[in-house]
This record gives sequence, C-alpha cells and structure tokens, in this order.
Amino acid sequence: MGQWRREKKTVLEAAQRMLAAGLVVGTAGNVSLRLAPEDARPLLAITPSARPYGSLGVDDIQIMDFDADTVEGSLPPSMETKLHIGIYRARKNVGAIMHTHSVCASAVSVAGLDIPAILDDQVAFLGGEIKLAGYALSGTREQITEVLAALGDRSAVLLANHGAVGTGRTMEDAFTAAGLIEKTARIYLLALAAGKVNRLPEAAVAAERELYRRLQGEDR
Repeated sequence: MGQWRREKKTVLEAAQRMLAAGLVVGTAGNVSLRLAPEDARPLLAITPSARPYGSLGVDDIQIMDFDADTVEGSLPPSMETKLHIGIYRARKNVGAIMHTHSVCASAVSVAGLDIPAILDDQVAFLGGEIKLAGYALSGTREQITEVLAALGDRSAVLLANHGAVGTGRTMEDAFTAAGLIEKTARIYLLALAAGKVNRLPEAAVAAERELYRRLQGEDR
C-alpha cells in the first residue's frame, strides 16, 4: 500500500479533474505533489508516463526523489519529472504542479506570444503576465532552463508549441492556476480577434502583485 497513499490519492484525483475539465486529452500532461522529506531526502509524487488517467489507480502514482530515482512504484514516471523537480528546487513555496495541454493556452504558445497583464485575477493569483518559455524538447535540461527563466516568481508559464504549467502552494492552487491560465488565454485570443487589447493600469498591477506576494508567502 505504501506510506504515501493519501498524497498519491491527491495526485490521482487532480489528474482526473484535469482530464474532466478538458485541460488535457488522452495521456497528455502531468501532475505532481511535493512530499515531506524523508531523512532529509526531498520527494515528490507524480503521474506515470503514457497511462490514461481514467484507468489509473492510487498505486500507479510514482514516488520519486529529486535525483529522479524511483522510491516507490513500478511504472515509468512522467517524462517531464525533471521539469517538476527543477521547479520545486527553484521555488521553495511551490507544493504542487499541473502541466496541461489546454486548447487556448496552447494556441497562444503556438502563436509565440506572452500574455500581458490584462485581468485582475490573472495578476492577483498568477503573479502578472504569463510569459512564453522558449521551445525545448520535453524532459531536457534545456526545457528546465527555459521554463524557469519564463516562470520567475509567478505561478504560470506557457511552453512554446506545447502547453502550459500552473503551480501552487497546494494541489487546489495548482488546479486553479491551470484553469485560470486557460481562461486568460481564451480572453486574450478573443481580445486580439476583436482588434484591441487593453492592459491593466500599472497601479492596478502593482497593487495586485502585492496581493499575490502575500498569498504566496515569503519563501518564494
């Protein structure tokens, strides 16, 4: 059964919610949760590679350490495990990560665009603009470097010609971030199609950035 059954259940349920919300299709995307260290060894629980979310069981969720070595589980972990580890190493306040292939976010990434600060909730809960990470193959060191540079201290990033990543202190926060990325991307595309994008005033961005910092805590 394993000692991390509750945490694995959290990851499984989040992955199935991600699928049900239309943020991925088939086996695309991945979800992880930072675990309490074991003997000072940092750990995460993550979805396995190339397995349909609807058929996953709790014990199919893999437990990995931050060297990407398996601690518990018999399936290959997500091919983007090292990306999740890279984010956890860089961002001490991130407790969960959701990588999606949602339609509008992916469309913006294919267009090669950042999403400027256009919505109040975007800044308050994602930290500001949603930047586009340069293209890199999944699971490579280049992908980690590009994503971390574009993510910064925010909770959202677009992956060029690929999808998006949302982060959060909790799994619920990460799921909210993933949904908010898709909502913001859709509104941005609609505004572009209408022919005009009005950005938030700088004073509003500054005030909502301060709210974001308070929500995220000091250990960014």
